[in-house]
Amino acid sequence: MVTAITQPDVITSSSHRPSTRNGMGAIVYDGGTTFRVWAKFASLVYVEGDFNNWSQEATPLASEGNGYWSADVPGAKPGDYYRYVLHNNGIFHRADPYGKHVIDPRDNRNDPDVGKVEIKAPFDWGDHHFTMPAWNELVIYELHVSSFNGSSVNSTQQLGTFTSIIEKLDYLKDLGINAIEILPIVDFPTQTSLGYNPNLPFDIESSYGSPEDFKKFVMAAHDRGIAIILDVVYNHFDSGIYDQEFPSLWLFDGWHEGDYGGIYFYNDWRANTSFGPRPDFGRDEVRHFIRDNALMWLEEYQLDGLRFDSTVNIRNAKGNNNDPSNDIAEGWGLMQWINYDKNNKQPWKITIAEDLQNNDWITKDTGAGGAGFNSQWGSSFYWPIHDALVNPVDSSRNIVNVQNAILHRFETDALKRVIYSENHDEVAEINHKKRLPNSIDENQPDSFYARKRSILGAVLTLTSPGIPMIFQGQEFLEQGAWKDNVPLDWNNLSKYPGIYNLYKDLIHLRRNWYNNTRGLRGQHVHVHHVNDQNKVIAFHRWENGGSGDDVIVVVNLSNQAYDSYSIGFPQDGMWWVRFNSDWNGYSPDFENHPGYHTEAYPTDAGDPDHMPYRGNVGIGRYSALILSQ
Repeated sequence: MVTAITQPDVITSSSHRPSTRNGMGAIVYDGGTTFRVWAKFASLVYVEGDFNNWSQEATPLASEGNGYWSADVPGAKPGDYYRYVLHNNGIFHRADPYGKHVIDPRDNRNDPDVGKVEIKAPFDWGDHHFTMPAWNELVIYELHVSSFNGSSVNSTQQLGTFTSIIEKLDYLKDLGINAIEILPIVDFPTQTSLGYNPNLPFDIESSYGSPEDFKKFVMAAHDRGIAIILDVVYNHFDSGIYDQEFPSLWLFDGWHEGDYGGIYFYNDWRANTSFGPRPDFGRDEVRHFIRDNALMWLEEYQLDGLRFDSTVNIRNAKGNNNDPSNDIAEGWGLMQWINYDKNNKQPWKITIAEDLQNNDWITKDTGAGGAGFNSQWGSSFYWPIHDALVNPVDSSRNIVNVQNAILHRFETDALKRVIYSENHDEVAEINHKKRLPNSIDENQPDSFYARKRSILGAVLTLTSPGIPMIFQGQEFLEQGAWKDNVPLDWNNLSKYPGIYNLYKDLIHLRRNWYNNTRGLRGQHVHVHHVNDQNKVIAFHRWENGGSGDDVIVVVNLSNQAYDSYSIGFPQDGMWWVRFNSDWNGYSPDFENHPGYHTEAYPTDAGDPDHMPYRGNVGIGRYSALILSQ
């Protein structure tokens, strides 16, 4: 909105000088509120709101001489709404970039309340306390708010909210997961969204609920022992809606160069990404803006970790490793700064990068020149496993690639990768993707073969070294392509109860629920049996070794069952089958091929598995066994 410039005639702030209080946005104090905004090229800045009857020139902010403007405003209180009025060759009404509850125009673009921001009071956490699970015990459940748990009101389908997730937390606890990675929850300009078109990164998406609703969700999850990891998007902001009437960062104070977006963005070729304009990581004010956002989630919202979207697009203008001339050094430095602070102040909380370039430097310590992330998504795991599962021809499955997927790690720490057989990107309709069972059998995704082979993806995810993650609905064979505006079909839970129980059993074994599979959360792995001809692979997992610790996993990726198949073992004596994916309790048409307990005996020096002991197992087609002592 641009109107003629006029001069102020009323001042209601206590004095026309900058505030001495720290902080950005609206900072509540006893008797009033401090407002501070960065508007580098503005000539005058005002705040209008409920506290001054929306007089756009009644309450000026004072220049701090460095592009920031601030004032203490007595009488401005929590629950009041406000908006900034900026002068720069015109008048611009702007939502606070640090605003946490902004009225947006999706329902009515001509609504005069568009861009108004609510002043928020501090949240009362009471005596709330949560201890983050050890990272080697984490099992992550990736979840999207509106499509996770919808409801029906008067025969009308309602999308999910923070409150509707709370209704399913006991279900998730019973499943056995202990961390939720929640897809981005900040304001977006479209009706629904995957979350990757962030508009105002401090603003909670109103269709999901209020900031207080989100904090209540965090508390409820913590009460059940579930950590919350939030997906944040810093590689780009606004997603193409550059209407000046839309509350956003675009052309915030009116200044820009060429067709670029103003003070929050690069104003040259570095601004361009495939998703939206890239923030200017070289501007100190923008760097603080992004860092403040990360710290807000970890401190004010008491979250337990952050997953950074597409870090390769923060550190490289073309989003890849191929041409260092496109590297953005200040983007790398920003990630180092955030992770250095987090790792020093809250080292138990986790930061995860989605870089997908198999770059060890992402998770190296900042002191060694690395970006300092604690873990990163492992595409080196996903694609070999995916390709082995979806190939319709047994002879074409590459078991050596499966072996490499199990063994890969960043540096020497297995926990520096997050592994999965489904995630939001790889099943999203918008990306022309679909669920794993559909990729295996498009015509009948709940066929015997689709179920059996997709289950092997879960087995490998939950038994290989790394931090395992499953995507919402995977545990009850959700099918088709994931859409942000279609809730999960919870009828599948009663349709495929055995699949749910299989996931539950796997997760409990991964977390050493019964104190006999400790090795599944350990650092060590030895893939000792790789039979590419018969498509069978076996590997040994352990933490310290010994009874209750050593675990053997056997996976048969062929349509051939075996009554007696010989593999190596690390210890002699009896090995007990803790899990058999062919058990017909998981599905009536599974074949219940005997995966019997076995006794391991000493081997000769020339044992092909290079193991000191050997035993025989029975294993069904497209099946997996987990054994321990």
